[in-house]
Amino acid sequence: MSDPLPAITEAAATGEIADLFADIRATVGVRVVNLVWRHLATMDGALPWAWAAVKPLYLAGLPDAAMAAFHRTMDIPRLASLAGEEPASVDAVLASYDHSNTINLFALGALRAWLNDAVARDGKITPGPRKAAPDLALPKLASEEDVAPDTWALVLHLNKFGDEPQPLILASMYRHLAHAPLFLQRVEAALAPVAADGSLRKAILDNRRTAAALAADIARAISAERPAHAVEIEKAVGLFVDHAIGKMVTICRAIRVARGGPL
Repeated sequence: MSDPLPAITEAAATGEIADLFADIRATVGVRVVNLVWRHLATMDGALPWAWAAVKPLYLAGLPDAAMAAFHRTMDIPRLASLAGEEPASVDAVLASYDHSNTINLFALGALRAWLNDAVARDGKITPGPRKAAPDLALPKLASEEDVAPDTWALVLHLNKFGDEPQPLILASMYRHLAHAPLFLQRVEAALAPVAADGSLRKAILDNRRTAAALAADIARAISAERPAHAVEIEKAVGLFVDHAIGKMVTICRAIRVARGGPL
């Protein structure tokens, strides 16, 4: 198993898609292109339209401003301590996903709100300074054949936390952490209790509602023509907003807090 949804890999991208991937990396400030963009690249005309619609939001710092407001009130489930020495790649992966997932949640959430005619009538989020993305080298995005069977089974097990009734997308963060299987075991032990008592799911749902309201606010800044495949694009974006990104924003932040390092 490589990508859980149809997607164009960065290595396989050519022509306009390769150019768009490069622009996404440069604009968002990341070294890898999120799966949502690579998935949209498989749909005729979807990626050029979607990126043109939301790129101005990134440039104006609107997702950054929404992220700052979000972090002030975010519901973070309390995990057992995950402090201690780990491979440097662990904190690099966590820092990268904590930033990029949250930024993307607001840009994609705004796009979804716009496509659903759910744009806020007024709002409080205004353009502001952009927060620099962590410029950190990440390990290879692991596939099933790259790791031991028990590690891959753990990746799939972790992906079930916070997604009901079942996960629809395999979160890339766990695949990037698959090269640190002992840390994944610690994460599983920390997440299991909050999944069992319902506090993880509650936090995810609360944070999704907060994020949706902020995203509807910044959606007011989108200026675009409605695309021919609007329904398909909204469905694809919604999968990430409601599932992979929507849950991992909370989970990643909780893990970083449990690590005890600077945020």
